[in-house]
Parts: sequence; C-alpha cells; structure tokens
Amino acid sequence: MPRDESTPIPQCLGALLWPSFFVAGVVTVVFFSFIDPIALRDITFPSLKLGRELGYTLGFFLIWLATASSSLFTWILLRPGRQIRSSTRSGRGP
Repeated sequence: MPRDESTPIPQCLGALLWPSFFVAGVVTVVFFSFIDPIALRDITFPSLKLGRELGYTLGFFLIWLATASSSLFTWILLRPGRQIRSSTRSGRGP
C-alpha cells in the first residue's frame, strides 16, 4: 500500500499486519492439522523440552513474521521512486 503524507502510520501498520495475521492463522491451522509440534520438536531439536502449546505459539509467530515480511516487501516495492516523490512535492505533476 503506497503511503502518502496524509495516510496515518497506524493505518499503514494495520494494512501490513492485519492481512499477514489472518494468513498466518489460516496457515498455522492447516500446517498443524498435519504436523504434530511434538514430532516436529523431536526431529529438529530433541534436547529442548517444548510442549505442544509452545510449539503452536512459536509456529504461529514464525509464520506471522514470514507473512508480515512478505507484506512489508510488497509495500516497499509499491512505493514511488525518489524522482516521482520529489517532483510531486515541488508541484510538478508526473
């Protein structure tokens, strides 16, 4: 979502974090309906004593971080270039 000076920061953050939160919730449900967090722990880090609840929580936040990073990258790519921003501020249109 390209941000101009009139768009409030909380609205921009909401536009980045809310869709990624929703997708992370759906992906977490689908992922953990096939994969048991305890089995995943035994394969990856058998020495750590992590319970199912902590596995679900860590999984959700890691997936949320990945989807939020994707949204942030898309936002960065959609921002106008410096030349366009400077010409709009000086009153010259594109």
